[in-house]
Amino acid sequence: MKKVLFITYYWPPSEKASLHWPLDIMNHIQKFGWQPIVLTTKDETFTQKDESLLRKVNPDWLVIKAKAIEPFNLYRRFIGKKPDEKLIASETISLENKSLAHKISIWIRMNLFIPDARIGWYLPAVREASKFLSREKIDAIVSIGPPHTTHLVAKKLSCKFGIPFFPVFIDPWVDIAYYRNFKRNKLTLFIDNYLEKSVIEKSAKVIFVTQSMKEDYLNKYPQIKDKSYVLYWGYNEDDFRSLPLNPLPKEGDFLNFKVIVHAGNIFDYQNPEMLWKEVAVRVKQGEKFKIRFIGTVSPLIKQSIRNYGLESITEYVGFLPYKEMLTELFKADYLLVCATEKRHVPGKLFEYIRIGKPIIAFGNDNKEVEDILTQSGLGKLFRYDEEAKEIFENEMQREINTEKVKQFDRRVIAEELVRILDN
Repeated sequence: MKKVLFITYYWPPSEKASLHWPLDIMNHIQKFGWQPIVLTTKDETFTQKDESLLRKVNPDWLVIKAKAIEPFNLYRRFIGKKPDEKLIASETISLENKSLAHKISIWIRMNLFIPDARIGWYLPAVREASKFLSREKIDAIVSIGPPHTTHLVAKKLSCKFGIPFFPVFIDPWVDIAYYRNFKRNKLTLFIDNYLEKSVIEKSAKVIFVTQSMKEDYLNKYPQIKDKSYVLYWGYNEDDFRSLPLNPLPKEGDFLNFKVIVHAGNIFDYQNPEMLWKEVAVRVKQGEKFKIRFIGTVSPLIKQSIRNYGLESITEYVGFLPYKEMLTELFKADYLLVCATEKRHVPGKLFEYIRIGKPIIAFGNDNKEVEDILTQSGLGKLFRYDEEAKEIFENEMQREINTEKVKQFDRRVIAEELVRILDN
């Protein structure tokens, strides 16, 4: 059996959404002749914990852990938080916080941590992996980013031991969406572009999780045309086997209400204000709604909810273990997803599609999300500045294309990855 080293910063019991893809892919590729080995961080402190995800880790896997030098304890102290107080991703880069400490911390993050705040993991990760690779033969390295520090680790190990590496880009590198409202100095951008280019050029093949991101990188690096691939984020069918096939009956506070649910982090720049406007109009006309957020919500979006007088019908559930989150999605009437830009296909979109509820999607010029919704027979995409009256006037759910939905099963995607590795 061939062996592949997966480099992923996040690992169970972290609840970070970006670990689901490698975790599920690793479980599936074993069926196709590849044995996964994991390089990850030790004692990661930023994310919430979901102990239930540990059940998905095969006890036969070798997991190599390297301690990271994380800046977050210092960051907590700097902005006045307690050492054990959890950080909220959507708040750390929010423009609603006008404090000097917050502004300074953002400048440091944008200009001094290159390529990202996990760069303190680079040397320990290379050191621990090198010990292993000095005595064991590995056939391939797959790195998952962001954080894009993982790709730098993969490149170093590839050059040192002569092993082909395959970076997987969940998000862009130099111009990732959350940089859009912040200024990065010229030296920072020069170094970051240099690092990105070095990874792209030295990789055996490059994998993107959206077609639009692949096309964007091909415009920037046309030389990778013959070695770039798209593997969608997808969903894991095994996670749905113990869940209901039909919609769950509504109970208590949800009875006779139209329930809109958003799952995951939602940032300032993902605010679907036209949706809040339309819901507010309909509430005044006597219709009953509930808005539920599972995950973190940025200060700007909470303020927007208040501005439209929707606070009394909005519930901020916070973090839920993964299976509980999926169960809550089944209780919704509408599932809300907000793309950050035209290259962004939110991972939650695929879980929404698998659940089969009508999807309300927002995103400017995001043809890829629009096509996925159209082809699967679920939902509609709206621009952020587009009136959203027709959301509730027409039935958004058409006949579901189950064959299209099945293409996004991670077992299918894992088989595609194996073909890339084998070739």
